[in-house]
Amino acid sequence: GSDDIIAGNVSKYTVLPAGYCGQPKKGHLTFDACFESGNLGRVDHITEFEYDLFIRPDTCNPRFRVWFNFTVENVKESQ
Repeated sequence: GSDDIIAGNVSKYTVLPAGYCGQPKKGHLTFDACFESGNLGRVDHITEFEYDLFIRPDTCNPRFRVWFNFTVENVKESQ
């Protein structure tokens, strides 16, 4: 659930629609936060244009999640 503790960052994680089998296609977004100051802990696919992103809390103050730092690759035109 969304109340789970997020311990690490996503690392070159390609988000596929539920039930999809096969190689990722253009538009299946790839998220990465495996670098210094990256803080994306989880990504859930909702629709082609909507994703739920779960940001890890700040290291020194776990009550705050006021910034984000991650990359997105494999986008298609008009996405």
